[in-house]
Amino acid sequence: MEVTHREETPGAGEAVVEVAGCGICHTDLGFFYEGVPTRHPFPLTLGHEISGRVVETGEGAQEWAGKEVVVPAVIPCGACAACEAGRGAICRKQIFPGNDVHGGFASHVRVPAHGFCEVPDLGDGALNPTGLELSTLSVMADAVTTAYQAILKSGLEAGDLAVFVGAGGVGGFGVQVAAALGAVPVAIDVDDDRLEQMKEHGAALTLRADTTDFRDLKKQVKGLAKEHGIPTWRRRIFETSGTPEGQMTAFGLLEQGGYLSVVGFTPAKVTVRLSNLMAFDATVEGNWGCLPEHFPAVLDLVLAGKVALAPFVEHRPLSTINETFEDLKAHRVTKRVVLVPEA
Repeated sequence: MEVTHREETPGAGEAVVEVAGCGICHTDLGFFYEGVPTRHPFPLTLGHEISGRVVETGEGAQEWAGKEVVVPAVIPCGACAACEAGRGAICRKQIFPGNDVHGGFASHVRVPAHGFCEVPDLGDGALNPTGLELSTLSVMADAVTTAYQAILKSGLEAGDLAVFVGAGGVGGFGVQVAAALGAVPVAIDVDDDRLEQMKEHGAALTLRADTTDFRDLKKQVKGLAKEHGIPTWRRRIFETSGTPEGQMTAFGLLEQGGYLSVVGFTPAKVTVRLSNLMAFDATVEGNWGCLPEHFPAVLDLVLAGKVALAPFVEHRPLSTINETFEDLKAHRVTKRVVLVPEA
C-alpha cells in the first residue's frame, strides 16, 4: 500500500485538510483483505477516521480556513429528499472518505467541508483538561460517534441496560458513552485485557463470549438486569463485534420488547430465527455511521473526560501502514491505531 500526499485544489464547498491523524477501522481491513467492495474502485487511498487542520478552501467553504477539525466518516449532501427527511445516513450522494473518494492515509485529504466538526483550542487547559492531541481526536470520526448515534437511535435512557457484544473500537467507546448517559453497561468480548479495561471505564459486568456457555452468559446478563430492576423492554443490545458469532450472540440475547442495534459489519451470512422478533415483539435496527450534527455533543463528552480516548489509542507513523495492517490482521494490536503523517 502506498502513502499518498497532497491532492488537487478544492472545488466549491470543499476543503483540503492537512491530516493530523487517521485511525484504522475494521472496515479498512475489510476493504483491503476481505474483498468488501469500495464505491470508488481501486486504486484508492483508504482511511475515514480523520482529524487535521484546514489549509485550503474552495468557494463557499472559506469560513473553515485555518481551523482544526474532525472530518465525519459519513458526510451526507444535506440537500436531497433523504437528508431533508432527517435520513442523511441513507443519502445517495453521501461522501465516505476512503470509500467514495480518497481517504486519510495521506498527508492531505480533499473532502466536502459542510460536515466538519470544529475543534476548539486544545492548548487551552480549561477547554481540554485531559490534554488530548488533535491526532487522537481522529477516532471520533467513526469509532466514538457511530457508537453515540446507535445509542441515540436506541432510545437508551439513564437506568437502562446497554449490552455491547464486542468491546473493541466502537463497542468499547459505546460502553463509555452508555455509562456517561447513566445506563448500566455490559461488555462481552473474547479478550481478557480488553474486558479488564472496560471494567475501569464504565462496564458493570464483563463476560468472555468464547469461554462462557451461552446459557450461562445470558443468565448473568439477566441477573444484572434483575439486580438493577431493569425489565426486558429497557434492555438495549448493540452488536459491535462485526463477527458472525457476535451477531448470533446478540440476537440470542433478545427478550420481550427488546432492542438490538446492528453496528458491526461482516460479509459472512448468519442464520437466525426471525420469528423471535414476532414472538418477543422485539426490534432490530441497523446503524450507519453518525450524522455530522451529533459530533459537537460527542466532542463535549470527550473533552470533558466522560469518554476517554487516550488509553484506547496507539499512535504510529504513517510510513508503517503496511506493517500495521499486517499486525491488525494478525490480532497483534488491541488498541485503535492512529497513523500520523511524518513532517
